[in-house]
Amino acid sequence: MNVCGHSCTDCDHHGNECRGCRPTAGKPFWTTLMGADACPIYACCAVDRNLPHCGKCPELMCERFHRFRDPSMTDEQVAESLAGVGRTLRAMR
Repeated sequence: MNVCGHSCTDCDHHGNECRGCRPTAGKPFWTTLMGADACPIYACCAVDRNLPHCGKCPELMCERFHRFRDPSMTDEQVAESLAGVGRTLRAMR
């Protein structure tokens, strides 16, 4: 489980062109595609705040979770997905 609550093993890219956030220090394959130096969620949580995951953060479900979204998903699907991630992270507290 990543700091953001997503599981790398559920991703089609894991093991192929991506090893995941923790092994790449927050620089998975998609950061270069998005023009980012690192995942902003990972950078905030693991680097800036030194937390094991976002479930320990008092600002959980901050704007960083809304920054990158799958364009094929509707607003309702995004909201449902983020709500599930939030529940997972809160349960990890």
